[in-house]
Amino acid sequence: MVSSRDIKDAAGRASKPRGRPRSFDRETALEKAILAFWEHGYEATSVSDLTQVMGIGAPSLYAAFGDKRSLFDEVVREYGERYGSFGGRALAEEPTARAAVERMLREAAGEYTEPGRPRGCLVVHAATNCTTPEVEESLRERRNANIAAIESRIRSGIAAGELPAGTDAAALARHTGAMIQGMSQQARDGATKEELEALAELAMRIWPRS
Repeated sequence: MVSSRDIKDAAGRASKPRGRPRSFDRETALEKAILAFWEHGYEATSVSDLTQVMGIGAPSLYAAFGDKRSLFDEVVREYGERYGSFGGRALAEEPTARAAVERMLREAAGEYTEPGRPRGCLVVHAATNCTTPEVEESLRERRNANIAAIESRIRSGIAAGELPAGTDAAALARHTGAMIQGMSQQARDGATKEELEALAELAMRIWPRS
């Protein structure tokens, strides 16, 4: 025998709306957003541009990623993990500061000119002509954090006797950061991997010897 409570429960289940499943792959859409921001920067990439390249409507974009700024924040994080982690790996894995920076510059030459994707570094170029201070600041903080990590590795090298005690760690780190950012711009301007590798080799010649 079916009770009145059973009938009410069944009616409640029937009337409860089911969430519509996403009709797109989030990871694929995110990758397309990465490439769009990487190529055009934050300001020049509109929501309309994003929905077109991601293959989704604006409501789906907002539901899955939030607004444009929220999506960009996620893009920058994912870019760092998928494409920008070579520098951190070099600093962590190489036995000396010199070897770490040399590897970082050499790998930057390859990463910044890899066929089939935008040239250069998203973190360097995404704030070009940007009128959103928060975006400029967040990218600036990331660039400065990278330089701070290089400086820390150099200071460790000085303490270990790999570099002379009088080495200016801050200046050497700034030089490395300037080289990486410059290589990124050179890649955007059409420099080849081989040309950037030659530049990296020249950059290492200023490093002091222990």
